Amino acid sequence: MQDKIVMVTGANSGMGLATTMELARRGAYVIMVCRSAERGEIARAAAIIESGSQNIELMIADLGDLDSIRRFVIEYKSRYQVLDVLINNAGVVSLKRQLTSNGFEMNIGINHLGHFLLTNLLLDRLMVADQGRIVNVSSGAYKVGKIHVEDPSLKKGYNVAKGYAQSKLANILFTKQLAVRLKGTRVTVNCLHPGAVLTNLGVDRKTGFGKRVYMLLRPFFLSAEQGSQSAIYLATAPEISGVSGEYFYRQQIQKLSPRATNMIDAQWLWQWSEEQVGL
Repeated sequence: MQDKIVMVTGANSGMGLATTMELARRGAYVIMVCRSAERGEIARAAAIIESGSQNIELMIADLGDLDSIRRFVIEYKSRYQVLDVLINNAGVVSLKRQLTSNGFEMNIGINHLGHFLLTNLLLDRLMVADQGRIVNVSSGAYKVGKIHVEDPSLKKGYNVAKGYAQSKLANILFTKQLAVRLKGTRVTVNCLHPGAVLTNLGVDRKTGFGKRVYMLLRPFFLSAEQGSQSAIYLATAPEISGVSGEYFYRQQIQKLSPRATNMIDAQWLWQWSEEQVGL
């Protein structure tokens, strides 16, 4: 990974921070994409100490704000001509139905649409890499997910499992359809289930709601470092340089449920996503 440019979204905590540290340790130049400059700077300082590398940069983007994503990409392209690896790691779990600044239900808006726009806008920089890689962090929660074609923003009957699972299924269908579109290029795209990693996704930063549950469950889950291993593998392993459109768990390709291989749904999702983000 020496001197390769790697971008990690949601890099200020959890798996994103663990991924940043390890890739910087391996010689990559890592761009941490964070929403908060304050939390991002604290995380960057910790990552520099832990990795022993100064090649870690913080850039600000809010994946719930399409204009913020576009500004971020313009800034990146003004400074960098190539991107070797894009790790779409950032994610939310919205306990109640909330909307992004663009009016999207938050799970689908950030976990899928934000990354959909970011990835598409950066494709030209990935195309010029020796072997560009896109890594999408999904979840085993996709198995109970469904793309609600008639109501993707879940205006009726919202619950957290329904919203989160739909967004994680969307990550996989996005991966599948993008792999089709990238066929014949030097860019690959794969997705992964990190395992049962306990993150602070369900903890409300303002009220602290969910923190007690987090502390109680912590001993039974993987650490962020353990959970980041699949993303690191997909970003670095030479033996999968020609593998694209697959879903990994513990560095192995996994068989997907029929909903996650439904290319009609994948095509519908792609077209709907293009319309939503203005591509």
